[in-house]
Amino acid sequence: MESISAFDIIKIGIGPSSSHTMGPWEAARLFLQKVESLVSISSVRSVQIFLYGSLAKTGIGHGTDIAIMLSLSGEDYKTIDTAQIDQKIEQIKTEKLLNFGEKKRIPFNSETDIIFEKKISLPYHPNGMKFVVITESGDIYEAYYYSIGGGFVVQENTEILQVNSIKTKYQCNSGEDVKRYCAALNIDFASLIKINETAWRSEAETNQQALIIWEEIKDCIYRGAHRSGILPGGLNVKRRASELNQKLIGSKTYNNREEWLAQVIQSGTSFSNINKWVSCFALAVNEENASFGRIITAPTNGSSGVIPAVLMYAYCFTENFTE
Repeated sequence: MESISAFDIIKIGIGPSSSHTMGPWEAARLFLQKVESLVSISSVRSVQIFLYGSLAKTGIGHGTDIAIMLSLSGEDYKTIDTAQIDQKIEQIKTEKLLNFGEKKRIPFNSETDIIFEKKISLPYHPNGMKFVVITESGDIYEAYYYSIGGGFVVQENTEILQVNSIKTKYQCNSGEDVKRYCAALNIDFASLIKINETAWRSEAETNQQALIIWEEIKDCIYRGAHRSGILPGGLNVKRRASELNQKLIGSKTYNNREEWLAQVIQSGTSFSNINKWVSCFALAVNEENASFGRIITAPTNGSSGVIPAVLMYAYCFTENFTE
């Protein structure tokens, strides 16, 4: 049995949903690649997207339409400036043009070219979508994709995840496998994972990718702990992390993320103080997730605040944490 890398599970993502935002974003990217492999982008006349089942019913609230528009415009959720998302979407809606694959501006009306089929569910999976391109000569290219959770996508009739699955040295298909290998090798669980990751990359590359994710976690928590206002979605939910951060930090001053973390570390190790900071860390990430912020899936967006909060607790309040 083949396995997937830990970095296919704990990875850089964008809110608010791994299945309803990241998945459709990835599906649109795959469809764009498919079109480019078949025809010249310059020959594309129009594109339409049909959303089914759960994607149709909750897509607006989860930004499914926004994710697809940005992806078809060539944007990558790992690198896009999330502060520019609203502006980019407003431009598409106002101009009624989509810069398809960053190569051709085609007519596009988000109200009519993204169809929410709320009464239709596809048989394979509730999170189904169909992309349709028509060329200037009238040729039609279409494909169905399914967002199956965690940002993973499969295309109709393939059931193949778009990930690099490999048979690792120590196959762990159950808890018993983990216990047996850890005992036989006299190592802990983390070390076992690290060994298996060498199936995809060198140990140095694994360390580098882990540090990239750690930097994203720190950035996300810092952003979320310093943003106030109302979260998007129409429910008038107030951001709470920044208010909690202000109460905990008090009159201490800082100018950047590292100075803020230094103040957090020096704030004390009482149970009450640590508990409040952990809550602040988790809230900060969850609120970034709810507002199209860049987050780390852990392993889904729904739990994106948990692992970052635990890691930040270890970093700030335990003595044996090492980066």
